Amino acid sequence: MADSTDVVTRIAPSPTGFMHIGTARTALFNWLYARGRGGRFLLRIEDTDRARSTPEATEAILRGMRWLGLDWDGDAVSQFARVDRHAEVAQELLARGAAYRCFSTQEEIAAFRDAAKAEGKSTLFRSPWRDADPSTHPDAPYVIRIKAPREGETVIDDQVQGPVTFRNTELDDMILLRSDGTPTYMHAVVVDDHDMGVTHVIRGDDHLANAARQSLIYAAMGWDLPIYAHIPLILGPDGKKLSKRHGATGVEEYQKMGYPAAGMRNYLARLGWSHGDDEFFTDAQALDWFDFDGINKSAARFDFKKLENLCGQHIAAAENDALLAEILSYLDVTGAEKLAPEKQDGLLRAMDCLKERAKTFPELIDKAYFVLGDRPFEPDEKAAKALDPVSRGILIELTPHLQNASWSRDGLEAAVAEFAETTGLKLGKIAQPLRAALAGRTVSPSVFDMMLVIGREESLGRIEDAAGRTET
Repeated sequence: MADSTDVVTRIAPSPTGFMHIGTARTALFNWLYARGRGGRFLLRIEDTDRARSTPEATEAILRGMRWLGLDWDGDAVSQFARVDRHAEVAQELLARGAAYRCFSTQEEIAAFRDAAKAEGKSTLFRSPWRDADPSTHPDAPYVIRIKAPREGETVIDDQVQGPVTFRNTELDDMILLRSDGTPTYMHAVVVDDHDMGVTHVIRGDDHLANAARQSLIYAAMGWDLPIYAHIPLILGPDGKKLSKRHGATGVEEYQKMGYPAAGMRNYLARLGWSHGDDEFFTDAQALDWFDFDGINKSAARFDFKKLENLCGQHIAAAENDALLAEILSYLDVTGAEKLAPEKQDGLLRAMDCLKERAKTFPELIDKAYFVLGDRPFEPDEKAAKALDPVSRGILIELTPHLQNASWSRDGLEAAVAEFAETTGLKLGKIAQPLRAALAGRTVSPSVFDMMLVIGREESLGRIEDAAGRTET
């Protein structure tokens, strides 16, 4: 294994759509492994598929990485920009006799496979050009194929799956360069990983068979094989491959739903990896703890309830200033109306009584209506019912007690308790219309928290509004 200071990992998504949550989890694992060892974490955009790759999709990947807080070293590398280097290595493999030119047409390959299938033989294509004399080469388009071994075994010593053996009879002479001179994905990945100094390839276990095929290029070029760690895929709650029918699958969708990035990191880390019984943990702990031996071999199931639970814990534990900044970013990406400076100040003052029970930013913002709304507060349907004539009468009687109270938690609680004792009313009977008056809602932080946050003048003003009084 490489020295800890030499660890280099990478994430290499294809910009053909949104950034999938599985790609984000793979990026996180690579980031944790490298950053936890003082190594480097690189980003490569695998954009050689020009028909499907778009600048918009590339930007979506960068936004997703930034939102998750997964910083990478250096500039993002474009795979397409390196096509000349890919071709150069393919030509070197030709010169070494480790690859060959194949002139077989698509029709000939299809005919070969049909015949093999009819005879019950392997349909793995065996090119007639593998050992052909160059003098017999026609003046026609060709691909460059690697010469895969025909006998023996190829073993991938995987850090998660353990040693995995492939019979070489199952490995094809895969194409390195297409007839138009462009590299295949399988070839470009190896050249790029080698040139970027990648020491550890951490990726989905659907790439495990690819590792065996790609190892042939490393061996033929005399390059050191990276350390492989193939991680289990993410399934939906029903055990099937995670898809749209299970809910959001794109990283940016989770940001727009109002999940905090720290909670998302925590949950994704737990999705296929564990450290004892720890569920909630900080980035610092994850960086300290993350290693291959904690990765499960079996696929992980996405659980929205667990995600929400962890996000709620991270919102509660967050610093108020950082939480406000992330909420403002959330409002920005969702196209919501920007908060005026005075509303931001109010939200910050209220944060301690808002963040304890909110699992998402929409929940927190909903509870913050008492500082984000404006007088006169128009009560919603339930709050309006709580402000019936009897309840408004209670507010009118309560007002002098609050006017004379010391504006502290102890002072306000004592004033309300004294009023309850004097009138023989239960605290709930008083708190219900008071909450409706202060927030215009029946669900909010405690009435005492709200009064302390918005202050004496504003609190009394709202109570008078709700009680139907305009005189001072």
